[in-house]
Amino acid sequence: MSTTTLRQVPITCNGHTRPVVDLRFSDVTKYSYFLISACKDGIPMLREGDTGDWIGSFIGHKGAVWGATISGNAELAATAGSDFTAKLWDANTGAELQTFEHKHIVRSVDFSTINKEWLLTGSNEKVIKIYDVTAPAEPVKVFNGHTGAVKKAIFMDAKRICTASDDKTVKIFDVDSGNCVSTIDLPSPPNSIEISRDNQASLLITYGKKVEIYDGNTLNKLQSFEMPCEMNTATFHPTAREFVCGGLDFRIYKYNFETGVELESYKGHFGPIHCMSYSPDGEVYASGSEDGTLRLWQNTVGSTYGLWEMVDV
Repeated sequence: MSTTTLRQVPITCNGHTRPVVDLRFSDVTKYSYFLISACKDGIPMLREGDTGDWIGSFIGHKGAVWGATISGNAELAATAGSDFTAKLWDANTGAELQTFEHKHIVRSVDFSTINKEWLLTGSNEKVIKIYDVTAPAEPVKVFNGHTGAVKKAIFMDAKRICTASDDKTVKIFDVDSGNCVSTIDLPSPPNSIEISRDNQASLLITYGKKVEIYDGNTLNKLQSFEMPCEMNTATFHPTAREFVCGGLDFRIYKYNFETGVELESYKGHFGPIHCMSYSPDGEVYASGSEDGTLRLWQNTVGSTYGLWEMVDV
């Protein structure tokens, strides 16, 4: 079959009843890999990462859930809620293990890949907290410096965290000292941040109509892409020099960020795209939308993978 005749056909994952606002893949485990999603319906869901098949739901939040993550080994999950809590879950049973009380809406959660007991939260309190999930009474570290709500907080490595705030900044904090060591000032609030998984520590930021890539060590801007509408999210391929992004025009865009060439562009959702993430093997990327669905997309259109099968016609 000629590749020019191939069409991207996403797998649609239904089940949520309101906008899907965050999602995250686990690493590859002995049971394949998994995908967790956060939704304004207040019920995070766990799925098979390569097929989108529903596994279970996490019941316990009272209100919208803004953030969700899963540990690399898919043993633990964490969620961030509008009920002023972050919650820790057993990803195998769905049981709630811990609740971390906050003073405002929690927007973001992230597990450390280095210190397996640490959970990072960002919230409308304008502060960032690290909790030890084995001793959750109080945060072990608190980071101040933002003047607006913290919409995303992620571990960069063992020593640094990166945060995105409505105060129009992206900040880097030193974990040991608690100090802000670098700030990127932007003309509008950042919508998403992500660190590359290729050991290059590249930082991917979306704000306004921009998708930009920074050196995560020097914070020098490496690339800037002007998009046709506001971009809510972008995600790096784990190994290739590519990213995909989505936003208000319902379209997904795929770029080679070294050459600057747009590789693909297509619609699939029936509402703005809020979140995207690549699978750990780079074969699939997932998108979550205002339309209440997740969709799984092939990175190489036409290949046999998961529920997709190459058929000669």
